[in-house]
Amino acid sequence: MPIHDWRRVEAGIFHDFHHAWIEEMKRALNAGLLPDEYYALAEQDAAGFGPDILTLEHVPAETDLDFYRRKQSTVVVRHVSGDRMVAVVEIVSPGNKAGRKAFRSFLEKVGELLDRRIHLLILDLHPPTPRDPGGVHAAICEELTGQAAANVEQKPLTLAAYESALSVRAYIEPVAVGDQLPDMPLYVQPDGYVLVPLQATYRQAFAAVPRRCASPLCLAAGRLCLKEIKRDADIHWTQSSSSPKQRRYQDRETSGTG
Repeated sequence: MPIHDWRRVEAGIFHDFHHAWIEEMKRALNAGLLPDEYYALAEQDAAGFGPDILTLEHVPAETDLDFYRRKQSTVVVRHVSGDRMVAVVEIVSPGNKAGRKAFRSFLEKVGELLDRRIHLLILDLHPPTPRDPGGVHAAICEELTGQAAANVEQKPLTLAAYESALSVRAYIEPVAVGDQLPDMPLYVQPDGYVLVPLQATYRQAFAAVPRRCASPLCLAAGRLCLKEIKRDADIHWTQSSSSPKQRRYQDRETSGTG
């Protein structure tokens, strides 16, 4: 399944897909990708920012993009020793880049996480804006170092893995609408990472998007898209009867009785 052009649907549709993709990545990480001493959760706050505290205050008028930006979730990987945060998967939303204040908040969040030596995987499926004309990685690099990044983004969308230790190392994979998503490293310790199956989890998440909402995206990508939605949904439900660990355990039992 190719990367879709998410500009063709309203922010609420991407917000729904965003949460589904977060859940699929969390499930994949907890289903055996992470070592036993790590676990993944879907969390709304990932950089020390407290939950919304505006319930008793006047909330200024906000756009749909602002609303969904405030409600977006991330995948947070924690270590069992004190449940400390070690890594975060962040899917960039349209609201993150909708205005200078929102993008500044995003960059500050990234900087705070990396300063705390928390590794990052950032997935940006939205084209550059006036806030990030060179792509989101170039903006992050300039925020961290004060210098412009080398121009490595020959395609408009960005997948970026950040390994944060005594220094920060970045691994960039430029992509475009129509491309297949590659697996990307998610560092959980210096020099230690797991590969996140972006293509498989993206496909499973997109299978849950209502057809009425997915149609504009599929019409742009071609009729094959709708066929893949049904096929992936069938695969999803047939495999949900037993987890990979359960199947491996059952296989061992079967082989032992032979």
